[in-house]
Amino acid sequence: MAPLPGIDVGLIGFGVAGRAFHAPIIHAVSGLRLAAILQRSGSSAAEVYPQARIVRTLDELLAIESIRLIAIATPNTSHFPLAKRCLEAGRDVVVDKPFTITVEEARELIALAEKLNRLISVYHDRRFDGDFHTIRQLIASGDLGRIVRFESYYDRFRPRLRPGAWREQPGPGSGILVDLGPHLIDQALVLFGPPEAIAADVRLEREVSLTDDSFDLLLHYPHGMRASLHSTMLAAAPRARFVVYGTRGSFIKFGMDPQEAPLRAGRPPGGENWGMEPKENWGTLTLSDGTNTTERVVPTLRGDYRAFYENVRDAILGVAPLIVTPADALRVMQVLDLARRSSDQRRTLPWSW
Repeated sequence: MAPLPGIDVGLIGFGVAGRAFHAPIIHAVSGLRLAAILQRSGSSAAEVYPQARIVRTLDELLAIESIRLIAIATPNTSHFPLAKRCLEAGRDVVVDKPFTITVEEARELIALAEKLNRLISVYHDRRFDGDFHTIRQLIASGDLGRIVRFESYYDRFRPRLRPGAWREQPGPGSGILVDLGPHLIDQALVLFGPPEAIAADVRLEREVSLTDDSFDLLLHYPHGMRASLHSTMLAAAPRARFVVYGTRGSFIKFGMDPQEAPLRAGRPPGGENWGMEPKENWGTLTLSDGTNTTERVVPTLRGDYRAFYENVRDAILGVAPLIVTPADALRVMQVLDLARRSSDQRRTLPWSW
């Protein structure tokens, strides 16, 4: 196979998101070259990626004419202005989740990208979790029958605030709903599409919290089907990651995708075991006809976050459609908006977009 044409990529931000979830993935994808990193201060980016040019300002980054794609991995309130500048400078753009702070900002970016004929996407990497791949395949197989309830949990145990963590400070773009919510919402929308209505409870559970640290979202679908999405910072004992109930059986799975831990520890993706989940975390499928019941363990499919940037590469080259589309980005923002309003008003709100 002939080598893929190279695409130079610029990365804005080298905090946790940039260092652990964007830079190593971009660097590991054939046909992408991590050409420059915007790190406001410090030398950590240069130490890990000596081949990349380190710049200190957006103007410096945009002055590098070879860069075609820019990944934005900065605090949430900066996503919209940075993405707008990059689009206006003629670059394709990937924005870390959440896409923007408001639905209006999301619409403006999407319209601008369309006007300028530029690619824009949001980094919904959890679509490429192995357990989510497994859930999609299982639901599509029909083994569970008609799905009546889908539950998804993304919990942590962090009873104290992290010093200096902007996500835990009050203000736009902070809190667990916009931090972890996009992961669960995007997965639910991929499986079931936009809901008919949304009921949400977004709240503070820790005495020390300054912004929301827990949520329960209930997405209403036809025929009584519900998607129930949850997160808390006070889960000392783990809840299931996924629970799926159907007319023919159920599927229950514990444990998170194994890619995050090595990425946070600085291990680059690669090797035959990358994204492979240990057997003790595989889910259990229980099927019953009302009289006879069978139970079996379902091996978790391999997950690989590289698939996101491989698809962005292919979409830029015009050889594949974009998987995480602007419409997908907008729908997640719409759910977040309705969830916040539902919680504030303490009522179920119809899907009104």
